[in-house]
Amino acid sequence: MQFDAVRVDGDEGRELAVMMESCTGGDPGPVIQRATAARSTYFLLPVDSTLRRVWPVGAARYNASPWGLSYVPVPALEGHTWPLTWFCEPLEPGRFVHPLLLRHAAMAVLG
Repeated sequence: MQFDAVRVDGDEGRELAVMMESCTGGDPGPVIQRATAARSTYFLLPVDSTLRRVWPVGAARYNASPWGLSYVPVPALEGHTWPLTWFCEPLEPGRFVHPLLLRHAAMAVLG
């Protein structure tokens, strides 16, 4: 298990990524965007940080729960991996999106 993730689809996911970037001075932690289908945005968080928190409707959690493992698409750091791209690349090992900051921002964006 490398990380947990929260996925937000469509314009709300993009809005949340921009809000997180603004709140963190341009370094929200690793955030992935998918250009096709639901145009999902994935926020990568520390392991076990999403399991016991209540998230707003529209924020899907991906983690290793008692019910199974989740899989998150991850683009390469170099080269073309369309439709996946990094909104914000991981800058150092062990650096993730801050769970509480993301949760509060998600509540503001998703209601």
